[in-house]
Amino acid sequence: MVELVKEKFGNKVEAYQQDLSIGLPKESDESYDLAICPLVIHYIQDLKPLFKDIARVLKPGGKFIFSTHHPFADFEFSQSKNYFDTELVIDEWNTVGRPVEVRFYRRPLQEIMDALTASGLAVMQMSEGQIQEEQKELFGDRYDYLSKNTNFIFMKCVKL
Repeated sequence: MVELVKEKFGNKVEAYQQDLSIGLPKESDESYDLAICPLVIHYIQDLKPLFKDIARVLKPGGKFIFSTHHPFADFEFSQSKNYFDTELVIDEWNTVGRPVEVRFYRRPLQEIMDALTASGLAVMQMSEGQIQEEQKELFGDRYDYLSKNTNFIFMKCVKL
């Protein structure tokens, strides 16, 4: 991913790899207008350090946009069968090439919301990512399922 960003934008942006579970220690306070985190937070056990640091590095009024697994969609993987538990899920994905073991955290929506508000971030907009009819041909048989079931949530937040 870092290489793709460098190829596309060159020296216009700084791109590097970092362990987000410890926050953003390399970044300066109030130095960014926007933080984008697509399909990442479900790999992080404790969201509070990351969200706290995102709020720290955003300028006042700065935006945080992220997507993650929808808590309801992953509930089928729950070992406890308790929606309100946060659980490590070990799954096998066979989307491209050979199957790959993937580990991620399933958590209730309330945990995400609590971590955001405790960090000084407020949700401006949320979408459950309903698939568009234009995608019907691309997804074939899977389109019917995707048009009736949610898989992801998308949130736009602001630093208060």
